[in-house]
Amino acid sequence: MAGEIDVSNYDFLSKSLEFARLWAGPDAGMTAIIEPRHLGADPFLFGMALVDAARHGAKAYAHAVNISEEDAMARIWEGLDAERSNPTDDPLAIDLGGSAPS
Repeated sequence: MAGEIDVSNYDFLSKSLEFARLWAGPDAGMTAIIEPRHLGADPFLFGMALVDAARHGAKAYAHAVNISEEDAMARIWEGLDAERSNPTDDPLAIDLGGSAPS
């Protein structure tokens, strides 16, 4: 798929289970597909994963746009706080066949 992140050479993922995918589009906003069963039964684990992802994101932004990891992390927290206080969308449930209820 166009724009897909190629992870085919990452051997360290061979025993891992994917639990989330994220997409951003110019007209579609952000889309997330979450499979929580691959992470564990307690939503606490998803919270931990989100913070880990934010820390990895700060490192990625620091390298990609030449800012410090600390500045990148501060902006990520600002974005998280902004979305928590004023959500920009309503998540939809998707069935196992990939369809959203109508």
